[in-house]
Amino acid sequence: MDYKNAGVDIEAGYRSVELMKEHIARTMRPEVLTNIGGFSGAFSMDAVRKMEKPTLVSGTDGVGTKLKLAFLLDKHDTIGIDCVAMCVNDIACAGGEPLFFLDYIACGRNEPGKIAAIVSGVAEGCVQAGAALIGGETAEHPGLMPEDEYDLAGFAVGVVDEKDLITGSDVKARDVILGIGSSGVHSNGFSLVRKVFPMEKAALEMYYEELGGTLGEILLTPTRIYVKALRSVKEAGVRVKACSHITGGGFYENVPRMLPNGMRAVIQKGSWPVPPIFDLLAKKGEIDEHMMYNTYNMGIGMMIAVDPADVEVAKKAIREAQETVYEIGRIEAGEKGVELC
Repeated sequence: MDYKNAGVDIEAGYRSVELMKEHIARTMRPEVLTNIGGFSGAFSMDAVRKMEKPTLVSGTDGVGTKLKLAFLLDKHDTIGIDCVAMCVNDIACAGGEPLFFLDYIACGRNEPGKIAAIVSGVAEGCVQAGAALIGGETAEHPGLMPEDEYDLAGFAVGVVDEKDLITGSDVKARDVILGIGSSGVHSNGFSLVRKVFPMEKAALEMYYEELGGTLGEILLTPTRIYVKALRSVKEAGVRVKACSHITGGGFYENVPRMLPNGMRAVIQKGSWPVPPIFDLLAKKGEIDEHMMYNTYNMGIGMMIAVDPADVEVAKKAIREAQETVYEIGRIEAGEKGVELC
């Protein structure tokens, strides 16, 4: 008896690491001091010495049941972007600049080509965020997970000067809410998606005219990464007073998180185009409008609140970062919460 007969292929692990290296190399920053394959990743803090009070911010998350679609379609090269996005977008919400990222892949059986495809997506997400992929772990769990399935999670660390932290504390009535467009469902609400649509390869490969693609293609579209957009706003001299990443819980849970007590957000429905996938999802699943806005991003992946005088400059900066932006609401005095009208 040996470890391979017990279900863990050490040699496959070595091959996975070798296949990963070319993808990981794309993410490197000058601050990275170690090579992949060591026991830890080292990252120099020299780049933050000019900050008055450098403050670390972190985020950790996974992809959730969106992974089921990747299994069914045997497409694994974009799901890593989702994992990175879910972590670095939260860091960007605090005004932070992502520095480095680590991933964790648990699988029933280590298939080096599949693992490398997953990591290629993680690397692409890191490139989009400007973060270095400095380490990770691939754990083989025979008997605990099905051989053809895996789970993916990640952890990111960023930095922000304490004076630039986005806390929402200085939000005032009449501040304007700008929404940055999403790429679709992103990585939340897939347990409901999987109840509405048959989770069969044939159903996912069905072409929908209104979607402009197959159902699987649209649902697997990676989560947008908003790091560059928020950096562009900051570099344009605009103070982002509050920021919300619209993830699980949709508008009703996430928007209030960016507000101080005594302030409420009023969001104008119809001020941005809702992607067709949400209309199809609501229709097929007979999901009422409130539940849709309480579960999904509905086409807005990130919201920021800015002073009215900064609106046009902020819009220009976001567009220069190749993102779409809409003026979707305002801040009013009142009980903390969000109103969609």
